[in-house]
Amino acid sequence: MIHDARVLRAGFVPREVEHRDAEVNHLSSVLEPITNGEPADTAIVTGPSGAGKTCISKFVTERLREEVLDVQTTYVNCWRNYTRFRTLYQILDDLGATIDIHRQSTPHDELVDRLQQHDGPRTVVILDEVDQLEDPSVIYHLHSLPQFAIICIANKEEELFGRVDDRLVSRLRSSEHVRMDKYHDEQLFDILSARAKWGLDEDVITDDQLYRIADAAAGDARLAIGILRTAASKADRENHEHITDGILLDAAENARAQIKQKSLDSLTPHQRVVYDIVREHGPVGPSEIHERYSEEVDDPRTKRTVRTYLSKMAQYNLLEAEGTSRDREYSLVDSAAASPMQ
Repeated sequence: MIHDARVLRAGFVPREVEHRDAEVNHLSSVLEPITNGEPADTAIVTGPSGAGKTCISKFVTERLREEVLDVQTTYVNCWRNYTRFRTLYQILDDLGATIDIHRQSTPHDELVDRLQQHDGPRTVVILDEVDQLEDPSVIYHLHSLPQFAIICIANKEEELFGRVDDRLVSRLRSSEHVRMDKYHDEQLFDILSARAKWGLDEDVITDDQLYRIADAAAGDARLAIGILRTAASKADRENHEHITDGILLDAAENARAQIKQKSLDSLTPHQRVVYDIVREHGPVGPSEIHERYSEEVDDPRTKRTVRTYLSKMAQYNLLEAEGTSRDREYSLVDSAAASPMQ
């Protein structure tokens, strides 16, 4: 049933992308100076979860590497590498410059010096979930080095700008902004059709079923592809000739659960404390959350940072917010309330 499992994986970058031509062209134009050996502007790519931000960024940089021999790319998931050291180390590691760096004893400034001394090919650095960085000065360091071009990926511009100092805000505001909206159901259907065409045997799934996946995913391509992958995997294991409606129903629930667990596993230690407080005491407001959080951790972050944590978890459907900004309260998302598979 599955003849190319890669196509169904979340991180797969297709040879052609659906319904993002304008965004691809915009980002390509930002990076074009690199093809002439010149510095490129920083690009900020924003949009909701599942809008294709990471896919488009990787797609454009891979095409760039096909066109230009003397270009490198590096990808950093800042949710996983949320400290300054981890981010810098990841970039240097991809450049092959960490042989004599010790994770425990090497000073942070030494890593910055290594980046400044880098005299290899121009490098495009993708900082995914960039608003997760505990110390956004990493962006400033990279921004000041002409041999690096930066793609900053975030859900919302204001959450990125709200966490950096004024000198960097002014630079970022003058950067190129590539904004993405949620996919429509028809667009998700086209994305799913392409994945099914290249990844599955013919007639394994009907157009009607693909439309129902698109509808249930509510604009989130990551969830839509996850439902298709989970359904195909189960049907394949159980030796079905095609994906049944029953399998599809189970797949929608399982895919949501997998994505939720992955998001939970990605939380930083401080974010996890905040999440657990909401889980135990919600509905609860930001002030009480910060008060309880400050009692539980040794080095508490500011109220503003904790509000950013809450907003981030709401964007990833871990928490939901009710009320206006003055009387807002957070609670856990009711999984049963998600868009059902019709």
